[in-house]
Amino acid sequence: MTPVGSSGDVHPFVGLGRVLAARGHEVIVVTAASFEDVVRKAGLGFNATVSAEEFDAASKHPDIWHPRRGLQLVLSLISSRLDFAYERLREVYEPGRTVLVGHGLSFSTRLFEETHNVPAATLHLAPSIFRSDFEQPAIAPGVHLSGAPRGVKRAMWWALDRWFIDPKILPELNRFRRELNLAPVSRVFGEWIHSPRRVIGLFPDWFAPPQPDWPSSLCLTGFPQYDESDQQQLSPGLLQFLDQGTPPIVFSRGSATQAAAKFFRAAVDASARLNRRAVLLTRYASQLPALPPTVHHEGFAPLSSLLPRCAALVHHGGIGTLAQGLATGVPQLTMPMGFDQPDNATRLFRLGVGRWVTPARFNGERVATTLHGLLTDPHVASSCQRWSNAIKASSPLERTCDLLEELT
Repeated sequence: MTPVGSSGDVHPFVGLGRVLAARGHEVIVVTAASFEDVVRKAGLGFNATVSAEEFDAASKHPDIWHPRRGLQLVLSLISSRLDFAYERLREVYEPGRTVLVGHGLSFSTRLFEETHNVPAATLHLAPSIFRSDFEQPAIAPGVHLSGAPRGVKRAMWWALDRWFIDPKILPELNRFRRELNLAPVSRVFGEWIHSPRRVIGLFPDWFAPPQPDWPSSLCLTGFPQYDESDQQQLSPGLLQFLDQGTPPIVFSRGSATQAAAKFFRAAVDASARLNRRAVLLTRYASQLPALPPTVHHEGFAPLSSLLPRCAALVHHGGIGTLAQGLATGVPQLTMPMGFDQPDNATRLFRLGVGRWVTPARFNGERVATTLHGLLTDPHVASSCQRWSNAIKASSPLERTCDLLEELT
């Protein structure tokens, strides 16, 4: 299994790995060294692609959450590690015994699938990765080209590839492909990133209805609900805070964010304006303002354990955090920045469970006003309950593992 990214990207693979291991499979997770403890505590094998120091440096980069430069930075980092990541796969590969389960950005996994003809699947965590001539992913919250002529849509994707994506990945990718005796590729995010054998979307069809021209091998299985709750309990301090008053509002800017001071200042201000208690989740306490007694800081807490005792969730719009909010049935306010987040925020709004505030307008007054609307709208409450029930009635981890076992 080869997840690429932050905790929201790695956790689903760990959850799937636990189920596969329980079914008798040997599971090895090949990803950043920062996640070695999480992977090994889940009883899975581990092999590192990048060091914890390299991962930490990337999370501190000023461009990491920029709407345009963020993806370009990630692609540049991936391209610089293609050879190394490929060798990590070679170390654990056993002919006849190996199935590759790759993240959509694990380009080394696609290369290894081609060179060794190994059974493989590509797992996509969010629907914004899929291109279509029909419904388009949102490029900004609520902004998409779904109603535009087909030619305009195709021209947009062509320009995105030609000027934005391919220059950051193609030179190194095709250089390495030549060394592997593979033909060059172009427009990497078109068809190439999807395994021709199996593509799995880890989200339900009611969150993102499949489009007629999505990959024919695609199966949607639903949100995998894994967040280390089997490894970590809520801390005594957090439990005491929860017991001492009304359900708080949870604020999280994502596990890999080290530049969220403005976000947390707005969180404290908004909570005071609403006369609500709050829990701030971040491993980087240096970005927090002075906290009143009504606000509690926690480095990490499994959302599946925390959110049932909370009133609302305010976050960056990451798919893993979003899924936990849907599962527990709490209203969600997002501050989408880049990657899949604008599209995720738009889909939450369509489901009737969420609203967004853009980063430029994310201040205490606006956050408080938007949260008040979410918390007092009976339609939001009923929608939250509806989609929570839908998730509880599904078995995404088991269904996904069934599809992976079919490849063996």
